[in-house]
This record gives sequence, structure tokens and C-alpha cells, in this order.
Amino acid sequence: MKKRNKIKHFIYLLIALGMLLYALPSISFAGGFSWVSLFGAVWAGFALLVIASHLHILIGVDDAKQRALDEIRKQKMNQWQLKWPEEQRREGGV
Repeated sequence: MKKRNKIKHFIYLLIALGMLLYALPSISFAGGFSWVSLFGAVWAGFALLVIASHLHILIGVDDAKQRALDEIRKQKMNQWQLKWPEEQRREGGV
């Protein structure tokens, strides 16, 4: 399932790159500021965000982050389990 998901993101990355490479020569800033050039710049910025998000998923940054969060959760659970008998003794002795 993960491999299929990675392939899907790779295909979407290639499509976004293709769209960006196709559109970049059409965006012209030679005439100065215009609404057309502003739209082209914003569109290219969004395309770069899409490309960056797919690269983020393909590189696997989420997997490493998830493993680190799981380790932190495990350590907190161990601390709470160690603290729990102490709290029971205090409540029972009061």
C-alpha cells in the first residue's frame, strides 16, 4: 500500500513539474507590473508548493517525524506508569 501511495505522489510530482515547465516560458515580466504577470507569479508559487509537498512525502520526512513522536509517547507513558503507584500510595495513606 505504501509503495502504491509513493508511486501516486511521484506521478503527481511529475505532472506538477510538467505543468510548471510548460507555463514558465509564457510568464513574462518584461512589460513591468500587470495583473497577468502577477497571476503567473502566484500560479508558479502554488505549483512550487505542490511540488514541495510531494517531495516532502516522497523523501519520508513524515515517517521519521512519526517515529520520533511515537518514541516520545512511549517515554511519557513509562513516566506516567512509574508515577502512578506513587500517587496511589499517597491517596491510600491519606
